[in-house]
Formats: sequence, C-alpha cells, structure tokens
Amino acid sequence: MNELPELLSAARRFESPVDVAAHVGQNVCVSAWALVDQQRIDTFAWTTGDFQWIHIDPARAAAQSPYGGTIAHGFLTLSLLGQFFEAFLSYALPFCDMGLNYGLNRVRFTHPVRSGSRVRCRLQLDKVEAVPHGLQLTFGVTIEIEGEERPACVAESVVRRLFPRAV
Repeated sequence: MNELPELLSAARRFESPVDVAAHVGQNVCVSAWALVDQQRIDTFAWTTGDFQWIHIDPARAAAQSPYGGTIAHGFLTLSLLGQFFEAFLSYALPFCDMGLNYGLNRVRFTHPVRSGSRVRCRLQLDKVEAVPHGLQLTFGVTIEIEGEERPACVAESVVRRLFPRAV
C-alpha cells in the first residue's frame, strides 16, 4: 500500500523502526476532512446512550443553546481518532500488521463542533518506545474544525503497533 489512503491529506511513510524514531518531534500526518453531521451525532447518541438535548434536539438547541444549534459530543470528536489513526498507521508503518489503542494521557475539548462542521486531525510524533513485538508511539493530537481558529480537541494519545509474528 504505497498510495496515500483517502482519509489522509498528508502523511509520512516510515521505512523502519529506526526511521520512525528519527522523526520524533515532527508533524507526521494531516487527515482529510471528515463531516460531523446530525446523523453522525444522533448515531453516536444511540450508541452511547448520551441523549443530552444539546446534541440531539436541533430545534431546542437552535432556540436555547449558546451555539445556535446542536453540537457533537466531545467523545464523538475524540472517537474519530480511530479512523484517522488506522488510516495513517496502516500506511505509515508497513512493517507492522496490527494496532492497539493503548490510551490517552490527557484530553481537552477546547471548542464545540457544530453539526454540519468538518474536522481533521494533525498528529505530531512525540515519543517512540520499543515494546515486546512492536512499538509504542505517543502522539500530540490536534483535531481542527474547518473555518475555526481554535481546535475542537487536543490530546496526547498512545498507540501500539505490532510486528507480524512468525506462525
């Protein structure tokens, strides 16, 4: 897979674990824009059971919220990292064949994502560690909102990518 996946607009492709480590401190990925529309927000509400009116009631949100309409759940915005990471890491680390979300060290939701907005993700590689059978990567994550100065979310995310195992 040498072609950049559709979900990415720019990404670094690494040749080896040593190459990955050589890029600590650098921006390594910018995703393509992803639409956060009311259908996605409603689906997330049904999936998680979070039916706060600010997310699922467009008429009430238009009349009563400070945002003039519905906004995405913060955790919906954060959950988009899954698709961005999978597209990026599958492309960027061809010598690994499996990934795990290891966790988050910190997360802040710094600006609401209004329904109908588009967001994208920027990843900065902050740390690389060897772990049994793979690499642990720590990324500075910024989820940007198209047309907004402030990002929707900033986080530090830790993922593991594992090397293929001999059968």
